[in-house]
Order: sequence, then C-alpha cells, then structure tokens
Amino acid sequence: MSAVSRRRLLATAALVLPLGGLARAAELAGPLTPEQRRQLVIRRRRDAVDAALERAAVAPESNGDEGRYPDYRASFSKTMPHDDLGEVDPAAYREWLAILDSGDSARFAQAPRDREAVERLNNPQAAYAIDLVGADPSALALPPPPPFASQAMAADMVELYWRALMRDVSFREFEGNALAPAAVEDLAAVGSRARTTATLFRGETEGDRRGPLLSQFLWRDVPYGVSTLEQRFRLPSRGQDFLVTFADWLACQRGAAARASLRLDPTPRYMASFRDLGEYVHRDFSFQAFMNAGLIIQRMGGSRGDGVLSHTNPYRGSSSQFGDITLGNKNLLSLLAQASLLGQKASYYQKWQVHRRARPEVFGARIDVHLGGRKSYDLHPAVLASEALARTRAAHGSWLLPQAFPEGSPTHPSYPSAHAVNAGACATVLKAFFDESFEIPEAVQASADGARLEPWSGETLTLGGEIDKLAANIALGRDGAGVHFRTDSMHGLQLGEEVALGLLAETSLSYSERFDGFALKRFDGEKVRVSRGAIQSG
Repeated sequence: MSAVSRRRLLATAALVLPLGGLARAAELAGPLTPEQRRQLVIRRRRDAVDAALERAAVAPESNGDEGRYPDYRASFSKTMPHDDLGEVDPAAYREWLAILDSGDSARFAQAPRDREAVERLNNPQAAYAIDLVGADPSALALPPPPPFASQAMAADMVELYWRALMRDVSFREFEGNALAPAAVEDLAAVGSRARTTATLFRGETEGDRRGPLLSQFLWRDVPYGVSTLEQRFRLPSRGQDFLVTFADWLACQRGAAARASLRLDPTPRYMASFRDLGEYVHRDFSFQAFMNAGLIIQRMGGSRGDGVLSHTNPYRGSSSQFGDITLGNKNLLSLLAQASLLGQKASYYQKWQVHRRARPEVFGARIDVHLGGRKSYDLHPAVLASEALARTRAAHGSWLLPQAFPEGSPTHPSYPSAHAVNAGACATVLKAFFDESFEIPEAVQASADGARLEPWSGETLTLGGEIDKLAANIALGRDGAGVHFRTDSMHGLQLGEEVALGLLAETSLSYSERFDGFALKRFDGEKVRVSRGAIQSG
C-alpha cells in the first residue's frame, strides 16, 4: 500500500466517532448501530493494514545455481527447446527470464517452446498475484534449496531412488522388507538425517513417528452430506515405472505428450503403498484431504459435534448455541479453501520468481549422462556411489529416476512443493479449530493388499498427531512419485504454516465472540496462540 493511500485510510478512520471499549474484537457485547458497525469495520481493516505494513519484505535468496551454470543444468526448463543431452537452449532460457522479469502478461504468449511441445506451462503468472488477506509471499522467508553440487542435494536424490525402488512395498511390510535396512545404510553414507527402518520416508513431527505410516484421515469413511464416501479407489497396478529410457525422458522435457498410460487395477482398494499414495496426490484437488479430515473429525465429536473442538472455542460445551458461520463448520471449510489458495500463491511466487529449481527427473538425467560418459557434471561423489543407483541401473538399464506418472513432473518448478505448502496451511487451520490432544477412537490400518481396513491395536493416536501426519503424507506422497525432493516438501510445509498463521491472525479480528484465540502446536512442537491479530508463542 502506498503512503498516500494509507494516509487516506487513516484519515477516514480518524473522522469516525470513537468506539471506546468496542475497538477490539472479543470485547464486543450486544448489537452495534449501522454507523458503529461501519466504524468497526474500518478499524479492523486498519488493524490488518498496520499489521501488513509491519511485516518487512524478505529479500529472496536463491541457491545461486541459475547464475552459476551457463548451461542452466539445475534450472526448470520443461517444454522449452532442449538439445540431445536434455539441456535447455541457453538463449531460449534467457528469453524466458526476460519475460519473467517483465511481468508483461502479453509477453507470456511468446514463451519459448520446443517444436515437440504440446504441454503448457502451469500458470507462471500466478507468481504476480496478490491477495487482500494474510501475509504477502514477499514477507515470508524461505531458505534456498540445496545447490546442485552439494551433499545435501545428493542426499535428496538418493532418497528418491530408494523411494522408487520401494514404491510397491506395503506400508504394513515396510520395516521388515529387505530393502529398508539397505536404504537406511545408504542414506547414512550420503549424510542424510539419521533414519531407522521405522522412520524411513516419514515426516519429521512427533505424530509422524507414531502409529501406521498413513494418517487415519486417508483411510476412514468421509461423511458427505446425505452420503458417505468410502476411501477405497481404483489404484495403479504394481510395477509401473516411467521415463526410464532417455528417449522417453527427453521427449518429456521437450513437452511432448506422454508415450505411455497408467494401468489401474479393476478392484478398488485402500491405499497401502507409496504407489497408491502417489496416485492420490496425482489426482486430488488442493485441499481435498483436509476438507475430508475436517468432516471426519466433526463426526468424532459426539452427537452435538463439539467434543473435538479446541478448548478455546466458545461454543465447546455450550447448551444453548453452536458455532456455524463463525467458529464452526462453515467457517472451517471456507478457511481451508482460502488457506489452500494463499498457499498456492505463496508457492508459485517462490517457484517462478525466485528459485526455478529443476525437478528430480532432470537431476536423474544429469546422473545418467555423467555416468554414461556423454558429459561431465559436478555431481557430489556421494550420489554416484549410492547403492540405490546401482540397483536402479540393474532394474531398468539406466540411471534415470523412475517416475510414477507417465507424464513425469508437472510443468512448473520444483521448489517449494505446492502440495506441501497447501498441506502446511490446511493442517494449521485444522489444528486451530480442533483439540489436538483428542484421542482417535477405533483407529484402523489397511491390510497389506489394501483390500480391507483392520483395527490398529498399537499406541494411542491423537488428533494433532494425525493431522501433522496427514500433512506429511500429502507432501511426501509427491516425493514417493518422484516429482519432488524432500527439501521441497519439508520447507514447503513450514512455509504453508506461516501462510495459515497470517490468515488466522487477520481472521481473529473478525469475531465478536469472547474467546481466547486460536491455540495450536507448530510442526516443530512450539505452542502458539493467535488472538486479536497477533501471533504469540506459548
């Protein structure tokens, strides 16, 4: 907002009559006159503007790869002209950068395209979109992804090769599978964060380490109006891997139509492997899993539905009224959709305007070209020595990263994962509305073949833990398909959390109810409270 328009807003606010004790949400009591209500709205919007002005813009920081390599080996360039090594035409890429720098909508129609391209870029102009609620992406910090030649990038990539090798292993049989200890050892050798067979490929919260690998909210029936949705689907047949020949991979980078199609099993089943989860996050809409989770959680709240509400919700235990449009079902569902959209805008700002990180399939091709002796790249030695690469070569005849989707990755950059930012934002909204300590009744897990649900008889699962696990499932499910790195997902979850906290802060200014704000636990375990437009620790 310009200084002139802000002064105009403040001047307008100064002309209205003072509201005294009515100036703050949670201090309102009784109806307001139309004029008082108008004054209150102005004050609330001024509070939101002041909060936005106090958020300093964060100088975006890339990992430097785009300027480091004249061949743009680590930069996203799908659908653009590529040579026979799969490297983008440098002149075409520089032309694309000029278009991005211009922000001129008309110029995007002239984006450089390979002559084989039929696929289109995914909404690069979303990077310029703004919103009038929550924190702008320019005020949200995101660390740069690991550089191309770093050991951290090698660790990211080695994990993805193991994920592809174990894509069909059932969650129920994960720890006992012979590949699991080999993966743990190989990841340790490349310097990855310490893992065990019990925590392999899981998220990083306390909830992720408890119970089945998959969240309860991806298995249980979803109450849906007059019907009930069973979360049993037609899922991909085992053993399908794509883009494992260089010709197929190169055509994909050039934007050609997929040369293969996905075979689905005829019998619907519950998700029981990373291949299954990968297909779920292949076809879902942005806040689907979290909308479903909200509907499932409300059904757990007893006959009145308020037994699972946050302890700060003023309608919890009320014998005379219930929340609906405010602090209730309609409020929750609309905030989930809004948090998801804000998360998308934040992720696309970072993807297109800052990082432009290449997808994992590209890094796999650089390894294949390097080990095949066609060009030398500055790859970290740890990735080249990985057992996962040797196993992949033996299985497919190349060092390319096997993809779960025939078309490979989407046509937008890798960092951060939009699914992860959405997941972080939506999970934060769910935790703000519900009691995280609530114990999940009658927990379940899918059978090894996904044919049925069976009782879970292990440790107690909590609402907050399963929401955190759901966020990691949705984020890391994309890693399991080969289209994202772990750093895309983990950093994306954290960015989404910040997006949602900003949204909740402004939303907290809109209520007249007396309540103590939204109280929740961050992914890192820190407790926060969002009240009267402010976010406070503890």
